[in-house]
Amino acid sequence: MEKVDTLINARWVIPVTPDCAPREDHSIAVHHGRIVALLPAAEAAARYQARETLERPDHALLPGFVNSHTHSPMSLLRGLADDLPLMEWLRRHIWPVEQRWVGPEFVADGSELAIAEMLRGGTTCFNDMYFFPDVTARTAARLGMRAAIGLIVLDSPSAWAETAAEYLHKGLALNDEYREHPLISTAFAPHAPYTVGDEALIKVRQLSDELELPIHTHLHETADEVRASEASCGERPLARFARLGLLTPLLQAVHMTQLDDADIDLVARTGINVIHAPESNMKLASGACPVARLTEAGVNVALGTDSAASNNDQDMLGEMRSASLLAKHVAGSAQAMDAASTLRMATINGANALGLGEAIGSLEPGKWADIACIDLARLNTQPVYDPVAQIVYAANRDQVTDVWVGGRQLLAEGRLTRIDVDDLLARARAWGPRITSDAETPA
Repeated sequence: MEKVDTLINARWVIPVTPDCAPREDHSIAVHHGRIVALLPAAEAAARYQARETLERPDHALLPGFVNSHTHSPMSLLRGLADDLPLMEWLRRHIWPVEQRWVGPEFVADGSELAIAEMLRGGTTCFNDMYFFPDVTARTAARLGMRAAIGLIVLDSPSAWAETAAEYLHKGLALNDEYREHPLISTAFAPHAPYTVGDEALIKVRQLSDELELPIHTHLHETADEVRASEASCGERPLARFARLGLLTPLLQAVHMTQLDDADIDLVARTGINVIHAPESNMKLASGACPVARLTEAGVNVALGTDSAASNNDQDMLGEMRSASLLAKHVAGSAQAMDAASTLRMATINGANALGLGEAIGSLEPGKWADIACIDLARLNTQPVYDPVAQIVYAANRDQVTDVWVGGRQLLAEGRLTRIDVDDLLARARAWGPRITSDAETPA
């Protein structure tokens, strides 16, 4: 018999690639952090001798979710300023608080809080954009979480850097530090068209081409953004990005709520990736990404939660349900974004958008064992006619029992294995009074 580290036996295995059809009474064999085989449980028992065998008789195994757009340290700003439009929310509340409080301690605690929440909900990889990316990278690596770390770029100064050149210099150093890391990858992260000028964007494009690193940015997020671009530049943000040579398959364009027919054609022709954040967009009344039309045009659309300050959670199960229902509403078709398509958006599409599709995003031999396990033997998911539909439309994150990243079990029967939850909660709670007392102090 072949020896493996772990054998997980489950009622259903949903590989996503080559398809989302559930394999009933199947097993996944894991060795040295990677998937060795996906096969019927009886065959697995005869073929493999495992150091650890886990039985999950009422559960579905599926690829861990890829949260393709986050600002993880902003978990500490959850609920600080709700029910406001985007620019008022940013300018009057979020940016002033960030200017006062963002530093290594804030980023470390916020990142760990986000990682704990994401793991508890079945997310195994997140694509982040924030200040002090070195701290988020270090936190994720310490906790065993997979992360694509955005090398933030702005024209304006912050506690992390003073100029666009300094942002890029620090980002390149961070990329060098994690170039060979098994869990941490990087991407350039120019914040948005209205916060980064042409000079810095051209430099980002040049470095992206040279290093073959993705570019992660907010784009066409609101109608005001598009109108302001047309007024100042005489062109829509997408057209400006096309002029600067940024529309390539390396681009991750987040939000994309304001798209006309010509925009959709341009997105499809250039092969850029669109990252959809439906709950944040709905809460901020920013608009709705035309996901069904983009998908029909052949565009790779991934899914992200955005920050906990604007969502207000980092729950990919909830985000899938919102994404599917919103897509149906916008398209005027109950067939738009069916359950399987939505699951792909939260897994392999995200992995492809991040440039990690060869390593994660589906349950295939040779890929990293990034796996989520969901218990479907709950009141809200019984009876089970279609496990994929139950996961997308009915399951909640409390049903996630186990999570593995690179074969390491980071959630075991609902318990986080590498995070001291009591200590983390104490640190998170302490930030609330600090931030609100400062905000309430007269200037």
